[in-house]
Amino acid sequence: MARHIEPIHTAERDPQLNMPYAPAIKVHSGKIVFISGVTAAPVYHQHPHIPEDFDRIPDDPSEQARMTMDNLQKVLAAAGGTLRDVVMVTRYIRDMAENQDPINAVLGQYFGDHRPTSTTVEVVRMATDPRLKLEVQAIAVVPE
Repeated sequence: MARHIEPIHTAERDPQLNMPYAPAIKVHSGKIVFISGVTAAPVYHQHPHIPEDFDRIPDDPSEQARMTMDNLQKVLAAAGGTLRDVVMVTRYIRDMAENQDPINAVLGQYFGDHRPTSTTVEVVRMATDPRLKLEVQAIAVVPE
């Protein structure tokens, strides 16, 4: 069975380069799922935010990235999809110099050989809680 999404590359592609994203993805079929920003915080938490709700989140960027990706997988599963259905991620990272490499390593483990399109934005802090280092917003196309 053909995949419902197809990574698109230009003629200049060098497979030797470690590209953590695809330049484009073509969608052949499916249902579009828009995923709100996901962090290491529980998917459902109090609003307005209460700082004590985030006290159990570790400071380590790798652990926060794992928790974030686990939360993203839960939301995708509820929509009938997996990480392989993600076509676009926007990553909001606090302090790129300190946090980007460990976050990239974890996201690479979760996505494996699937590379969604990606944009990364450095931010001063996350609105949810200033201790958070990563927020991921995603668009997926799940099978019909």
